[in-house]
Amino acid sequence: MFSSQLMGTDLFTFVILPLMIFVMRITDVSIGTIRIIFLTRGNRIVAPILGFFEVFVWVVAIGNIMQHLNNWLCYVAYAGGFATGNFIGMLIEERLAIGISLIRVIARKEISGLSEALNDRGFGTTTIDARGKYDDVNMIYVIVKRKDIDESIALIKKFNPNAFYTIEDIRYVSQPLIAPEKSMARRRRFYLFNGWRKGK
Repeated sequence: MFSSQLMGTDLFTFVILPLMIFVMRITDVSIGTIRIIFLTRGNRIVAPILGFFEVFVWVVAIGNIMQHLNNWLCYVAYAGGFATGNFIGMLIEERLAIGISLIRVIARKEISGLSEALNDRGFGTTTIDARGKYDDVNMIYVIVKRKDIDESIALIKKFNPNAFYTIEDIRYVSQPLIAPEKSMARRRRFYLFNGWRKGK
């Protein structure tokens, strides 16, 4: 990969090599962060594949360090790459928005408007009457894809600004969720079809 002449220079020892280790460490830690996310969600296909590349890159990085144990910049690059890799891995995971979440909403105010708004948007809801510390409350359970959390929260704040809500990840659901847009499209086709049959 590199000529023997270049590898013997200070440029390689103090610049190129630490930079290589830094980049490789960012790569393997970022892959590892995403692998753990897939693993916790029970994905048995993607997680092992990511694990292979994670370990492969790590072995190459640690091998270069073992060959240059007297170069303290390699240690700094290794540690810096680890820290940066964690940060980048989390950013990638947030962008991918993998998985499904449960939003639990608790409100004293009437929540029929919020429930209807969520249903109209295509999010399935379950409404429960409950008892709080001081008075009766209403609860809504909403299961959404992670990429739809922001839209769901915006609806909650619009209809019930003072509502208390929590969000937690779900590992498994018994049936796949339908995207809101597809759900609305299916609902429109259902209404049009029924209207056509009645008119007929």
